[in-house]
Amino acid sequence: MSIWIRRRQFMSLIGGAAAWPLYACALQPAVPVIGFVNGGATDAYPRRVAAFRKGLEENGWVEGQNVTVEYHWLDGRYDRLPALMADFVRRGVAVIATPDGNAATLAAKAATATIPIVFGVGDDPVKLGLVDSLSRPGGNATGVNIFGVEVVGKRLALLHELVPDAVHVAVLVNPGNVVSEAALQNAQEAARTMGLQVQVRKAATIGEIDAAFDAMAQERLDALFVAADSFFGSHRTQIVTLAARYRVPATYGDRESVEAGGLMTYNINGASAFRQIGVYAGKILMGTKPADLPVVRPINFELVVNLSTAKTLGITVPNTLLGLADEVIE
Repeated sequence: MSIWIRRRQFMSLIGGAAAWPLYACALQPAVPVIGFVNGGATDAYPRRVAAFRKGLEENGWVEGQNVTVEYHWLDGRYDRLPALMADFVRRGVAVIATPDGNAATLAAKAATATIPIVFGVGDDPVKLGLVDSLSRPGGNATGVNIFGVEVVGKRLALLHELVPDAVHVAVLVNPGNVVSEAALQNAQEAARTMGLQVQVRKAATIGEIDAAFDAMAQERLDALFVAADSFFGSHRTQIVTLAARYRVPATYGDRESVEAGGLMTYNINGASAFRQIGVYAGKILMGTKPADLPVVRPINFELVVNLSTAKTLGITVPNTLLGLADEVIE
């Protein structure tokens, strides 16, 4: 009888030992997941993604170690947003990061009122209904106002200063981007004050970009304003090449396009904005509520001019403009 009891005790001990790994796994905290959404193409902005990771690391979060970042690159397919956001909500990701676009941010806000959202939007986030105020956001969203709409007039004025004889200006916008309408309205208002005539060209695919430039060539337009858009930034090589082929002076929405051979840009530093979004995402993972993180409005803007491209186009950059430039690419 005593042998039978000891046998039962031994089997109970063995069974308990087998359960130890499962119990230990249950005690391990789940690695939080950040859903990162960008309207551009994969690896179109490596410097900005690195800055986002740096922002996370400033709060102790290292991708691949104690946090997972799921990158979703839309390449202009904004129609994918509802299903993507619904999937985030279903799986209960820890944070949704939309560092470069109104469309993704609005889709996230429509999908959830509880999952924290850290955004980068080009329009007024209060007007968009994302936050109650800049200083006290309320709700589940906060981030950076990247001034994509507000700088339109300044960008157009700088282009006019660089090419003063230009009268007919094309404005290239992506109709799939919800911020395009506001940017276009600002461009048209600014153009009227400068006596410029605006011709709108829309493109949401690679083929439509080609068609837009063909139309501009036929109309012999004097200059080009490329609206800030992740899809355009992802296909900067195509746009810059076409602008060079048709010898069209152009202003772009990101410095990367100027580094690729574009003429000029005036905007906030994109990498700096992405880092701030990473910082906020890290703080939220530490327990800070989005409602307690004020919306950041960058105060530093950068003017970048590609002097080599200007010379190729036969444009002499005024000394006043060179003096204002934060960087001149030879």
